[in-house]
Amino acid sequence: MYIFMEKKDLHIRISSRRHDKLKAYAQDKEKTITQLIEDWIDRLPSQKTGDSSLTPLPNQPSG
Repeated sequence: MYIFMEKKDLHIRISSRRHDKLKAYAQDKEKTITQLIEDWIDRLPSQKTGDSSLTPLPNQPSG
């Protein structure tokens, strides 16, 4: 059974350096940039509980 979920577009402005870094990270993890962003959003604390039982976001790499 397929459940239809409405999709929304998200447009952001980032530097070419950051885009290249994100693209390389996604390729290394064999994911799309969209999948990475959705994974990170899913890890955010729920607004209802104010806390999340999911794994926290990883530290941002320097560079």
